[in-house]
Amino acid sequence: MKKDVGDYLQEGIYGAKEVNPSERKLYLGSLRERVILALTKGQVMKSKGLKELNQCMRENKRAKILFNGSIHFRYFKKYKKLANKHNIRYTSVDNNNAYSKYGLIFTYDHAIDKENILLEETNHSGFDKKEKTPFFKRFFQWK
Repeated sequence: MKKDVGDYLQEGIYGAKEVNPSERKLYLGSLRERVILALTKGQVMKSKGLKELNQCMRENKRAKILFNGSIHFRYFKKYKKLANKHNIRYTSVDNNNAYSKYGLIFTYDHAIDKENILLEETNHSGFDKKEKTPFFKRFFQWK
């Protein structure tokens, strides 16, 4: 497809066209189909997923890590140490115009279509979490 003057003007005014911009914002510049493992901001701040990330790094030497730049760099210390151990590239992604719930994305530059990319958290107490009883129901019996 050949570009005309209008295409060049549009690109100059609005920037280059992007495929799936909302998905790219969510996955820190990557696409869902390229992601191996995604950790939420909360998981990163609690240093969760290190074991799973270590395993993924052993199996995917050519992938890279994208860190969410809105999180303080001290939370990434253990992840960076692990990446250096496996010679995995990493970078921090800052986009003040976009919100992402993810703190870390382990991704390729091409599609892999991995089905489950999220860290499954389990309840280690052995008991299922009980649903909280609403405040008023603790004091009154409703029939």
